[in-house]
Amino acid sequence: MAKFVYRMQNILDIKEKIENQEKIAYGMANAKLAAEQDKLQAILIRRAGYEARSRELVSGKIHIRDIKECKRAIDIMKSQQRSQMMNVHAAEREVEKARERLNAAMVERKTHEKLREKAFEEFKEEIKHAEAKEIDELVSYNYHEDEKQGKQQS
Repeated sequence: MAKFVYRMQNILDIKEKIENQEKIAYGMANAKLAAEQDKLQAILIRRAGYEARSRELVSGKIHIRDIKECKRAIDIMKSQQRSQMMNVHAAEREVEKARERLNAAMVERKTHEKLREKAFEEFKEEIKHAEAKEIDELVSYNYHEDEKQGKQQS
């Protein structure tokens, strides 16, 4: 029996490797986004803590130095929050780019897999036709042999 050999198998293998690399890149981009979001969450929590502390300082006995320090800390947290929000947006853009590259790699791999399946179907048809031809030749040979034997007996 003939063995199916896809002549572009090495290209399909490369496409699969590229897809796997893009999956890894996408996972890393998602992990970075999650880390940036966690940092932003931590900043928001710290800012809320400073704001609560500021309200406490204003409501009780007033210590100007403590109030100023707390206001400065709140301003720093606001600045860090804006900076971190930019980092989060940059990470989101990177995730989107990685997703698009992954989708493109998947489409290319699937295209080559379909080409391979089509080549395999053609291969099966060729085998089927070759077998049918062999059967026809065998039947024809047997028929002619039977005729020769029939003429020899008469």
